Amino acid sequence: MPETAITYESVMHDLQQRKFRPVYYLMGEEPYYIDKISDWIAENVLQPEGRDFDQTVLFGSDVNASQIVDAAKRYPMMSEYQVLIVKEAQNVKNVEALEKYMKAPMPSTILVLCHKNGTIDGRKREYVKAIQQAGILFESKKLRERDLPGFIERYLKAQEASIDTKSTQMIAEAIGADLSRLTGELDKVLLSLPEQDRRVTPQVVEDQIGVSKDYNAFELRDAIVNRNIEKANRIIKYFDENPKAGGLYALLPMVFNYFQNLMLAFYCPQKGSQEALAKWLDMKSPWGARDYLTGMQNYSGMKVMQIISKIREIDAKSKGLDNPNTPPGELMKELIFFTFH
Repeated sequence: MPETAITYESVMHDLQQRKFRPVYYLMGEEPYYIDKISDWIAENVLQPEGRDFDQTVLFGSDVNASQIVDAAKRYPMMSEYQVLIVKEAQNVKNVEALEKYMKAPMPSTILVLCHKNGTIDGRKREYVKAIQQAGILFESKKLRERDLPGFIERYLKAQEASIDTKSTQMIAEAIGADLSRLTGELDKVLLSLPEQDRRVTPQVVEDQIGVSKDYNAFELRDAIVNRNIEKANRIIKYFDENPKAGGLYALLPMVFNYFQNLMLAFYCPQKGSQEALAKWLDMKSPWGARDYLTGMQNYSGMKVMQIISKIREIDAKSKGLDNPNTPPGELMKELIFFTFH
């Protein structure tokens, strides 16, 4: 959408420097960053005593574009700026009036349009261009699974806390890419840390989030990488007996992702180099490539292809295809047995 990438960090940096723009169009599949930016504007641009007069929140399903423009053209009464926040902006009909306003926005108005769970229709190119010329067009994209560990580490570091790799993976696997839920869980963890020891450990994760430090997707992956049959069977048995802790539907994507990347690793021109392999697999750090170096020692390329095919078969069976009554726990045991034999 935007011609040059506008990041959450760049938007927040300018806001905190009080470099305001007349228009902020915040859109995308990830509501977390949209909320963070709009909440900051709502809480920090105006003084508390000025908000009753110069800050307005509207909802896109309740107003049309002309009404938003009329409100945006008002002058502030008690403050330097008027703040106008439109939530559910995706529901605003007939945006032509807004497009015209963008070409000459009020310099004393900060108009914030929050468009969640989607982006502007790609056919409305003139509208997009008008927004970009008037202010900020920001797309809040869903975080990819592989980027979650980095997000967790940065979030905790900003609160002067550290975390080890295993704890990071435990949290990422347990919570997933819902950033609002993830940050809520991280805040709970942060509150539990004593002032003299700001380290997040597997024990802290187990105590605060409820993820077993011994029986989790991270440990199952480790068992598969190192062909530790006893450990893998122990973890599968735990998940089978404790379905709330996870199960086939949570573990299958993790196993698939590992073997999919392992298949790619075999094609790396310098597959014996940790650094080259990390770059080939588009990994943030060479450290993570160690599991693929180990995997190439423990599995042949042919076996990896067979495992990937088996994962697809198990996935289909889990959805009821050619499988009238095999429970998920038995399907996972079948996959693990096939992987190691």
